[in-house]
Amino acid sequence: MRLRLFWKLALTYLLLLFSVLLAVDLYAARTLRRDYLRAAYEQLESLERLVQARPPAFEQAEALRLWADWLGRSGVRVTVLADSVEDPANMENHGSRPEIQEALARGEGRAVRYSATVKRALVYLARRYPTPSGAPVVVRLALPLAEIDQALAELRWQLWLASLVALLLAGGTALLFSRALSGRIERLKEFSRRVADGDFRPLPPEGAGDELAELARALNETARRLDRGIRSLTDERNRSAAILGSMVEGVAVVGADERVLFCNQAFCETLGTEPALCQGRPLLEVIRRPELVEVIRRALAASQSTTSEVTLGAPAARTFAVTAAPVRAEETTGAVLVLHDITELRRLERVRRDFVANVSHEFKTPLTAIQGFAETLLSGALEDPKNSRRFLEIIREHAARLGRLTDDLMKLSLIEAGKLEMEFRVLGVAEVIEPCVETTRLQAGPKQLTLVVEAASDLPRLRGDARRLQEVLQNLLDNAVQYTPPGGRITVRAARQDAQIVVSVSDTGIGIPHAEQERIFERFYRVDAARSREVGGTGLGLSIAKHLVEAHGGRLTVESEVGRGSTFSVFLPAA
Repeated sequence: MRLRLFWKLALTYLLLLFSVLLAVDLYAARTLRRDYLRAAYEQLESLERLVQARPPAFEQAEALRLWADWLGRSGVRVTVLADSVEDPANMENHGSRPEIQEALARGEGRAVRYSATVKRALVYLARRYPTPSGAPVVVRLALPLAEIDQALAELRWQLWLASLVALLLAGGTALLFSRALSGRIERLKEFSRRVADGDFRPLPPEGAGDELAELARALNETARRLDRGIRSLTDERNRSAAILGSMVEGVAVVGADERVLFCNQAFCETLGTEPALCQGRPLLEVIRRPELVEVIRRALAASQSTTSEVTLGAPAARTFAVTAAPVRAEETTGAVLVLHDITELRRLERVRRDFVANVSHEFKTPLTAIQGFAETLLSGALEDPKNSRRFLEIIREHAARLGRLTDDLMKLSLIEAGKLEMEFRVLGVAEVIEPCVETTRLQAGPKQLTLVVEAASDLPRLRGDARRLQEVLQNLLDNAVQYTPPGGRITVRAARQDAQIVVSVSDTGIGIPHAEQERIFERFYRVDAARSREVGGTGLGLSIAKHLVEAHGGRLTVESEVGRGSTFSVFLPAA
């Protein structure tokens, strides 16, 4: 089990204190014992000098015994030919004792050992003395160690008691210190964990001026800088994500391993998938168009920008300008793919081309007719009253057609430029519908068409130019009359839908193919060009009608089915 820092520090301090006290005890015991032994030897040497001053009569046993008893009264044990403690008759021969052997050999012997005679430890001092008979005699003095051991034990008890008190005080101090230290370190650890989790709240300042306080200040400064850096990076990332997410261009980042690292919403909408399903997936699983994948691979391989143009989507195809640029960041490589939707641009280019072609064609036919018949008249047909009149009527008809075409073009350009003058006022829906219906009844009669008006009685009023709105509705009714077979039905409806007024024209005519419905509001676009020219149309009516409705803040829609008729609806805001 991993020990906490507090217990590590506390146990270390206590172990060190115990080791120091043990060492002090051992050293003091040895020193005191040595001092006590030195004092004992000094006492024995003093008695030895007394022996030298008053030597015994070694030849007289009784006198020698009395002398030993006299000297033993000083508290020492005296052993010679007699003993001050035991009866020599009951004692074994002490000649083999180490202090005796040393005294005989060197003149003086010392020893500290246990005495088998008196059953206790003694300090021995033996000295060799000559005798008149010539045989040396050894006088041995001994002091018991009991007093020394008792004094040493008492001293050691006092020392251990003082050491225990010191150990408790020092241990308590060490515990408090280690607890405070470990608590500070624990706070630093918890702060580091909070910083790792993204919580950059600073540590409270510490009054201590030690290294831990400096470390806390350094960590606070580090956390502050990290917080500032992360906030800056987060803001930058959010700005970049917001910019990329709001871009209409599709943007994707592809790694060197051909995996999608990032893609914005526009890119996913283009491919018909979700951002969560794109990021991290292989390129071929996300992009299934070989030409688009090839552009990215060229950018990754050639390390230079490549451009191309691809068409995506079905059935409503969209055209995109594709740019793939390599990206290098240190050792990381990849490519940025940008899809720019140029569908509208290509459509406008097509409309422009068609417009030029259609204008040229529309102008060429009447101009050719006018020129041809004028040359015929100048070549002599002018003298033929019957043919000259017919030729002049044809010239007038084509001139009128040119006039109508020019007027429609001028009107359309004024509308698109916002310069067409309109007189807005509050008016009723009936003011728009009734004049147009009366005019259309005259046209519908010869074709035996049924014209029905269905208008609610509680319709709100609207704000607009009555003449321009009548022009829009009349154009829709004219088209309905032209493209509805005899015996058909035309219905004009007016109703309220939320805050709008809806005026619709429905017919049972030939209908419009679904693929053609998006283009019928383009200039000069005709579903049936031959029939349109046959009835004198310029191909600009629906385009003008749409722009006029939009100028009133509304919209013009169409719903049609081939063979079953069409419904054109005008949505206008109520006043």
